[in-house]
Amino acid sequence: MPDPFIDLHAHSSVSDGTERPADLVRAAAASGLDGVALTDHDTTAGWHEAAEAVRQLPMTLVPGLELSTRIGWRSVHVLGYLVDPADPGLVAETTAIRDGRLTRARSMVDAIGRDHPITWDDVLAESSEGATIGRPHIADALVRLGLESDRSAAFRGILHPSSGYYQPHDAPTPLRGVELIRAAGGVPVIAHPAASSRGIVIDEPMLRELVDAGLGGLEVDHRENQAHGKRTLLDWTEQFGLFVTGSSDYHGEGKPNRLGEHRTARRSFDAIVEQATGSEPVVGPGSRLS
Repeated sequence: MPDPFIDLHAHSSVSDGTERPADLVRAAAASGLDGVALTDHDTTAGWHEAAEAVRQLPMTLVPGLELSTRIGWRSVHVLGYLVDPADPGLVAETTAIRDGRLTRARSMVDAIGRDHPITWDDVLAESSEGATIGRPHIADALVRLGLESDRSAAFRGILHPSSGYYQPHDAPTPLRGVELIRAAGGVPVIAHPAASSRGIVIDEPMLRELVDAGLGGLEVDHRENQAHGKRTLLDWTEQFGLFVTGSSDYHGEGKPNRLGEHRTARRSFDAIVEQATGSEPVVGPGSRLS
């Protein structure tokens, strides 16, 4: 029997996706997926809604989050699967990150608004209640106002770091991120580590530190990972005993990424479940991942 179809990286409107968590898992089931991970940025607020929907579907939900971390100006995202959502350390860190994102987003909008007709209310109109507001919502407002053609164009243009409007936000180091996820009983995986045109976002000495701290795997199969970088990532997974994941990084209509365009092997899914102590997958009736 072939491996189940598993996509371990998707976003809802709780962060910067365009679909409610319940609609996201329904879309995953409709696309033929046997399993999907909800990995909103720095929040687990969508877990309950997604879980309720999955209990009516023949598939499995892997609750997770995508933790923002940073090395200087370079952003490194760490996926955390099956954490304890009430873990005090993780809750404190993600709350601080979201507060920092909000302050940064408003400051960026104020700066952009001095040169372009955009207001904070325009950005709020692009987000759902309780969402983690960030650059994607600013991008959507720019598109709505006719200042950019789509979200990708906004990130290449007005929101690009070289535009003069970009501002960094506070975030822990990748090492701290891995430690937080493991302390919360979760399994950490570096998201799209070769997506940067400048190369892989971490080097081998840093990878050794992350592995020692409990890093579980690398997201190798992702549309934004550069081909030459993927070869290095695969070499690293063999060298350091890490598992490989594949994911869409789905955002609904926010990005061209489609559910299931890259998938994770059953053995990697099993490794995550075996290692996790913070929470468990939510299994719907008839799921192949029961």
